[in-house]
Amino acid sequence: MDSGSCRSAQEMWPAISHGVRKEDIMIRSILLASSALCLVSCGGQAEETRLYLGADLSYVNEMEDCGAVYRDDGREVDPYELFAEKGANLVRLRLWHTPDWTEYSTLADVTEAIRRSQVVGMEVLLDFHYSDDWADPGDQIIPAAWADIESDEELAEAVFVYTRDTLLTLNKQGLMPEMVQVGNETNTEILLPANVPEDTGINWERNALLLNAGIRGVREAGRQAGKTPLIMLHIAQPENIEPWFEAGMAAGLENFDLIGMSYYAKWSSKNMEEMGETISRLRHKYGKGVIVVETSYPWTLEGQDEAGNILGEDSLIHAYPATLEGQKQYLLDLTQTVISNDGQGVVYWEPAWVTNSCSTRWGTGSHWENAAFFDYDGMNAHSGFDFFSADYRYPEE
Repeated sequence: MDSGSCRSAQEMWPAISHGVRKEDIMIRSILLASSALCLVSCGGQAEETRLYLGADLSYVNEMEDCGAVYRDDGREVDPYELFAEKGANLVRLRLWHTPDWTEYSTLADVTEAIRRSQVVGMEVLLDFHYSDDWADPGDQIIPAAWADIESDEELAEAVFVYTRDTLLTLNKQGLMPEMVQVGNETNTEILLPANVPEDTGINWERNALLLNAGIRGVREAGRQAGKTPLIMLHIAQPENIEPWFEAGMAAGLENFDLIGMSYYAKWSSKNMEEMGETISRLRHKYGKGVIVVETSYPWTLEGQDEAGNILGEDSLIHAYPATLEGQKQYLLDLTQTVISNDGQGVVYWEPAWVTNSCSTRWGTGSHWENAAFFDYDGMNAHSGFDFFSADYRYPEE
């Protein structure tokens, strides 16, 4: 494919009609494939390289049920179709085991979200939290269904079976995800009876056993289905990721494909350049693709509802003010830094968590609307979407 063909495929992608017809789906699939080839023939990168520019849309189904209406230039739109039209090629979705406090991020909810994502041509990254609630650094609480399992070997078998069977259930409906995260921000040991401080030591014999069980579950589901998702392990913040993988690989972690990293200025001691250097070292030490699978930036410090916002002034970087242009430039520079350091993509968290009529456990509305990709005047898509289709520079081989 020549460089002119690459430009035409990339330019055509945002212009596709948002009606979900078979013809549209076919065109979207062709353009996604063309976009991947552009990274080889136009950018000079290795053949296996694929740039993923995506969004975590785990809240969308709930937001719609809570009355949120998404618009683009005043036109009411299907949010999944909108992200595809704007150039996103990957949707990330979280999965809790058996939550008793919400009806969302369950297997039923995720099934619907995968269907809506894939029908408009976007691939899916399914994020197994292996918990009934948020799993993140220091919060890796074992699901209630497994709490009475006494031996590590039995628990590993439960992880294996659950992972395998979940994926096979999806596959029977034609909804096998293209990627799977085995754990979410697993900085601390997984499947613990209670929260622990982030600096708590990890029993790596146990931790590797359990993570490898999840990996085996994905591989076995792939073997039975005839198509295996790419497997990701995910750590929060670049300062934590290198020591974690060094210890994990020494303990026998194996057979995964991708390294996922969260990068938020609010919680990281590394600047953007240092984050990029970390990506480069990981990529060339382990030979795995590296994706910044969570990042975010506020476009305003003002809230739209009574729920307090998580990203405030302490989230800002001097060069990027809390404006639409500041948010956009942060994303453009971050993505370029990832690409320039041989990273494989960026996923934004969570651009569709807009204000709504429902309540969280901490307030009514959204705690993230000031970092979403929709404005406060009619819930219209704003310039944050531009990062999906920007003209990035790819390093020559």
